[in-house]
Amino acid sequence: MKCPFCNHENTRVIDSRPAEDNNSIRRRRICDECGKRFTTYEKIETIPLIIIKKDNNRETYDRTKIEAGVLRACHKRPVSAKQLTALIDEVENEIFNMEEKEIPSEIIGELVMNKLKELDMVAYVRFASVYREFKDVNTFMDELKKVLQ
Repeated sequence: MKCPFCNHENTRVIDSRPAEDNNSIRRRRICDECGKRFTTYEKIETIPLIIIKKDNNRETYDRTKIEAGVLRACHKRPVSAKQLTALIDEVENEIFNMEEKEIPSEIIGELVMNKLKELDMVAYVRFASVYREFKDVNTFMDELKKVLQ
């Protein structure tokens, strides 16, 4: 690490601790040449996750899209913000634990539906009706029958 003051290449770490956001490491360093101290932050570099949409278009992963879908499904349901955040965190952890560079949106949709099914059946049916694009009442009823069995 180069010193920002004198550009000398030899610096030492004198203190290291997690940063306030808990997603990076804060390091205090000292320059061996000029003796000045400075702070650096070290963060894990992540490869952007690509989502393959139903129409085969590709876009970068966006957590807010999952949040929006789950919020709509849980609108006026007895589901707390803490439960919603936990559900979304679980889905996100499962997605990233797959360690894939590209994931079809269908996989994410199924993960969300499975989590919603455990959390709130009405929210599950709401999400499924949009996600599975029910065309008529019969397909909606078929899904309800699966849930009620």
